[in-house]
Amino acid sequence: MEEITITGLGEYEELRLRKYAEFKGCSVNELARELLTEALNGPPRDGADLVAGIRAIVEPLGGIELELPPDEPVPDPPKFD
Repeated sequence: MEEITITGLGEYEELRLRKYAEFKGCSVNELARELLTEALNGPPRDGADLVAGIRAIVEPLGGIELELPPDEPVPDPPKFD
């Protein structure tokens, strides 16, 4: 297989990746391969996964009541004459 290079990874993310690989006792390359394989072989994820995950945490606690702001008319957009 071809090699891939990941660019644009932040310093913090790179450090976390290295530390996680160290924790798991493998190289960063092995960890990246494992994470990519898991992500690509699992079922496609969408927002429903997030909703189900939040619901699983919140429902046993009795739910959460959110106070919604009152509806207000949308102001006219600014004019640039």
